[in-house]
Amino acid sequence: MTVLRLALAQLNPTVGDLDGNLQQLIEAYDHAEASRCDLIAYPELSITGYPPEDLVLKPGFVADNRAALESFAAHTGECAAVVGFVDADRDLYNAAAVCVRGEIVGTYRKRLLPNYAVFDEQRYFTPGTTGDPLELYEIGGVKIGVSVCEDIWSPFGPLATQAAGGAELNVNINGSPYHWEKDTRRERMVATRAQDAHSAIVYVNQVGGQDELVFDGGSFVVDAEGAVLARAPQFVDDVMIVDVPIPPVYRGRLLDPRGKRTDDELPIVHISDAPRTNDGVGESPIAEPLDRHRELYDALVLGTRDYLRKNGFSDVVIGLSGGIDSTLVACIAADALGPDHVHGVSMPSRYSSDHSKSDAQLLAENLGIDFRTISIEPAFQAYLDMLAPSFEGREPGLTYENIQSRCRGQLLMALSNEMGWMVLTTGNKSELAVGYFTIYGDSVGGYAVIKDVLKLEVYELCRYVNRAAGRDVIPPDVITKPPSAELRPDQRDDQSLPPYEVLDPILELYVEHDRTAQEITEMGHDAELVRRITRLVDIAEYKRRQSPPGVRVSAKAFGKDRRMPITHGYRG
Repeated sequence: MTVLRLALAQLNPTVGDLDGNLQQLIEAYDHAEASRCDLIAYPELSITGYPPEDLVLKPGFVADNRAALESFAAHTGECAAVVGFVDADRDLYNAAAVCVRGEIVGTYRKRLLPNYAVFDEQRYFTPGTTGDPLELYEIGGVKIGVSVCEDIWSPFGPLATQAAGGAELNVNINGSPYHWEKDTRRERMVATRAQDAHSAIVYVNQVGGQDELVFDGGSFVVDAEGAVLARAPQFVDDVMIVDVPIPPVYRGRLLDPRGKRTDDELPIVHISDAPRTNDGVGESPIAEPLDRHRELYDALVLGTRDYLRKNGFSDVVIGLSGGIDSTLVACIAADALGPDHVHGVSMPSRYSSDHSKSDAQLLAENLGIDFRTISIEPAFQAYLDMLAPSFEGREPGLTYENIQSRCRGQLLMALSNEMGWMVLTTGNKSELAVGYFTIYGDSVGGYAVIKDVLKLEVYELCRYVNRAAGRDVIPPDVITKPPSAELRPDQRDDQSLPPYEVLDPILELYVEHDRTAQEITEMGHDAELVRRITRLVDIAEYKRRQSPPGVRVSAKAFGKDRRMPITHGYRG
């Protein structure tokens, strides 16, 4: 039995940072070469970072990406490398280059281009199907097929053709964004492909945050039976070295109930006849899957950290109200940047309760973050005085509540301007969905950490923080008290909205699963309530468009994912 030593380079590139990305590639390569690996595989478009979006419309960027690839290839020795880049001739292609001994010896162009959810690759790339015949690479005496991300999701994609044409191993490089429980789905799908193809599969994924997207890594290897041989951890950079046994594949193919494939063998690019080491099969690392709440929390931490770091921010400022949302955002920020780089500001008004102010201060002490108090009362009163002639004879209402929120937004932005701190907004997905936020007020800022987390999940994550810490980092009162914006006397969220136990399931159906109001009603929800909630979602679209980006953690998030027209008349 042949044993190949492979390196899975689960790296965190920065889109457009060609020099920085190249340095990461070289450092990982040197580690693989020193470990006498036969092959190292990098993520999809690892030269440019994924997704490069409209940067690829710049001819200079595409040319520089090619130059970076050639620099990398020139650095290679005996370990072959599969590296993602943007290929160009008449059109652009999402491609993988095979590099060894200082040269680019082959190129594979992605054939299946995703154009759904957050993906719009057909805007930029041409499928690599016309005039681009498949070929295999013989490395260590093993015939290897190369594919890119979406290519492996189809049972009729290039992997099947490569397997029928003689491939014994497939290397699939990815830029696969995270959402809840996607890692389980990926492994199940890849295991099925491996069983169908009777060949082992190497699945390498990117890690890190890129604007709204977060990539969880979780790279892995399965054998020809679909069993996991190795798995890298989620949400961390890793270069995983794996010894992969490659048994003869003919027995499985001969016993396949679908019949023996008689396809012609594919052309082969010969690189090496035998593996570089005969040390035997080493113990492969298999990282344990994370539990649901840690997985979600770590995704939020990584997405926040990378957005700030890659955009040059070291510190953040957060309006700490003593409520559940700002509390969770402060915890995430402290874990993302370190407590010394987080600044919490309590901004009480005449309606702020004593326990909210004390809860905010206690949280700051528990986290070890900077804490300051700036009352908005002078600014609020000044607004009331200025507007009094225009508002004469009118009862105080929502406008007065929004003025308070906008006073707080102005204070946070003043601190941001003066100190260079990015403002983190604290609204959750439930509030964002129904417009329960003040535009130019509590929605102001640079990044919306929990914009894709429903309110009930916010509570669960706060409980997780305390469980993980083994102590009450978050004061228990923050979790148990009724949620309130505290913009009028004795205000509670459930005076304006249904209880979150009722609201969140309807929002999940309407926003994430695209159910109509009629369909949701037929599923047993109150018709009048459903109509009210779906109308609130629809009319808040213009407000959401003006909100900052934030981490995408669900299967369908506001922003790149859910693209509804602001102006439309459908009320299904």
